[in-house]
Amino acid sequence: MTLIIGCGNLLRGDDAVGPVLVRRLLDAGLPAGTEVADGGTSGMDVAFRMRGADRVVLVDAATTGGEPGTLYRLTGADVEQLPPLEGINLHSFRWDHALAFGHWILKDDYPRDVVVYLIEAGSFEFGAPLTPAVDAAVDRLVEHLCASSGATAQP
Repeated sequence: MTLIIGCGNLLRGDDAVGPVLVRRLLDAGLPAGTEVADGGTSGMDVAFRMRGADRVVLVDAATTGGEPGTLYRLTGADVEQLPPLEGINLHSFRWDHALAFGHWILKDDYPRDVVVYLIEAGSFEFGAPLTPAVDAAVDRLVEHLCASSGATAQP
């Protein structure tokens, strides 16, 4: 089973990419063997939601200084080996922490394949919709995920 988890905050402009993607996937019709989850902003929920999935696809907004709407693809291995988490608490526990924590806590139930898609954000303005470039990137990613059944190919 492939689990697609959309992370982000619906109230903060482009930070909503994950939850918006989940809703658009549901509207488009999920590929066979695919489930979705709105990870919101709770990394701890993401860690436990991954249990038993064969493949996990995480989607979130990014701020790297790139062009808004740019789509980045990483493997879970790229981000799951974090340095020691000093001062971490439930309010600052993100999905990248969830991967490291999930690998440790889930052991054999950790997904064999984890892919992360990040979409470069343009604005995190409170109450704003997705910016046009980010909205278009979400649509491209939905199309890719539906066509590939959550596979790890490049969009």
